[in-house]
Order: sequence, then structure tokens, then C-alpha cells
Amino acid sequence: MKIYTIRDIAEKAGVSVTTVSRVLNHRPDVSKDTQQRVERVMAECHFVGNANARGLKQADSETVAVIIRGRQNPFLNALAEEMLQCADRDQAAVILEYIDEKADEFRHALMLSHSRRISGLIFVGSRIDERCRVLSGVNIPMVFATVSAAGTPMERAASVSMDDRAMACAAVEALLARGRKRIAVFGGNRQGTDSPALRALGAREAMEKGGWQLEDSRYVETRFTPADAYEAARDFFSRCPDTDGVFCMSDLVALGVIRALKDLGKQVPRDVSVIGIDGIEIGRYLIPSLSTVVQPAAEIARQSMQVLYDMMQHGAPGKHITLPGKVEIRESI
Repeated sequence: MKIYTIRDIAEKAGVSVTTVSRVLNHRPDVSKDTQQRVERVMAECHFVGNANARGLKQADSETVAVIIRGRQNPFLNALAEEMLQCADRDQAAVILEYIDEKADEFRHALMLSHSRRISGLIFVGSRIDERCRVLSGVNIPMVFATVSAAGTPMERAASVSMDDRAMACAAVEALLARGRKRIAVFGGNRQGTDSPALRALGAREAMEKGGWQLEDSRYVETRFTPADAYEAARDFFSRCPDTDGVFCMSDLVALGVIRALKDLGKQVPRDVSVIGIDGIEIGRYLIPSLSTVVQPAAEIARQSMQVLYDMMQHGAPGKHITLPGKVEIRESI
């Protein structure tokens, strides 16, 4: 009898691999109709799953926990789905854990390591800061996807990420090249060495190379959600209405900024040009379509899984891989 994988179930049910995983994990963010359709296909295929692991696996198989920090981020969801597809091809068991953007992913990982047989960890959308000290006694290989862990004291840590500093610099240079000089940056905390901090450095470098300064008054700290960015943008443009360009540290932030500009009577890109980072699919279909730095999600996922497997199965040392992104100029500039 054929043994079906989670990917087989997804194809038969006409849904994504992530959706099947959510049904298996009894997540509330799946419609009743979709849940019933997936469960019907699983029953027809005699698919065996449980609340945590994907697919039919041997009891002694190694299990990877993928912790996604941010439930509503389509880029992180797409990245997680790419990882699930890689795991399907390798017949690996994966626990997919979504936590809130404000939650502590390291304490969550520590809890998992105590309650499950976890052989490896992948952090998606994480921040590397003093909170990671709680993992100092955890002897499990871990990979940080989307953020560099180079230079951290964690001996069993690896990372696969885009060159945040260089790509943020390229994004701001794209604004400068089109005559935008009074540029604002919407992003996360500038302190530390994580992605928001590196992107802030890249933006500042681009401004300085162009003979300008990134004014502190034009740096806007916001959560990476459209709603938070929208409120921050309405407040900011009431104080700095002469701003003619905005670099957003994520496409979700850019969505909120563009909506706020429209409600304030400003046109994009005539009055203000906007560029984001991530390359989420919906950005292509906005009016105007969103200029962005496209992160190589498929390659980040593939290399994250490969690096982790090498550490788990062969005792390989942690690698820190940096991948290039791609600036795509669309209608918002």
C-alpha cells in the first residue's frame, strides 16, 4: 500500500503543505470547510499523523522543530512551507510551531526540548539578543533562518540569511537614484546585530554615500504588521510631510505605509516612493505594485535544512551562510 506524505495530502486536498500541518496541529486559523476537506483526504489515504509530527515516520526518526516568530507574516509562512517541502523530500519529521511576534522563541524552544524528542531546531524570523542565553545548556544543533548568528557565543548554532546590510543599502540607493532625498526608514529596533539593526546600518550607509544624512527624526520604529505601520505612518507624516521616500524593513510595513499615505491624500509614487523587503507575492498585485528586495526564500529554506541535517547526522560544525537578495523595481517607485 502506498504511504502518503503530507505533500501528497496537500495536493489531493488542493491546499498548501502549511495548511495540512495546521490541521494536524489543530490550529484555529483554518476554516471548517478546509479542515473537513483535509481530514477527508487523510482518511481516504489512510494517512497517519499526530498533533505534532508530519506524516508517517518511524518512531525513532529524528525530529526537527521549526519555530516561526510571527503568525501573520506571509514571507515567514512561505519560508516555513518551503522547509516542509524540503523535509518531505528527505522523509524527515518536523514540528511546526507558530508564536507571536512579541513572544520569546528561545524559552519556547527550551520548553520543547524538555517535552519532546527534538534533534534539531530552526528559528524563523528570530532576533538574536540576550534572551538566547537560556539555550546555553541545550545540546541541540540549531539554525537561524533569515538572521545571521555569526559572532554569537552559541557553539551549536548556524545561520542562513540574506545580506541585510547590503540589500538595505541597495534599496535606499534605488530611492536616491530616482531623486528622493528626504527619506524615512520604517523598521525595528536599531540596537544590536540582528536584521533590523543591519538594515538600519545599510540605509544609513546609502544615504551617506549619496551625500545625505539619515535623520533620527525620520527613523520610525514599528512592529512588522500593516496595522502598526499604518498608525505609525499617519503620525509620522503629520510631523514630517516633506518626506519623499520611504524604505520599509518588510513588505508588510510597506502595505501599512502606502495605505496611510493614500488616506492622507498623498499619491505613491508621485509624492512619496516606497520600497520594502521580502518579496511577498501579494506585493505584485497591489496598486501600485510594490518595489521590494526579494529574499531567496527557497534557497534559505533548502540550505537551512541541509546545514541542520549535516550537524545532526554527521556532527558537522555550524556554518553561517549569506545569500544575495534581488531588488525589484515596480510601480511604487
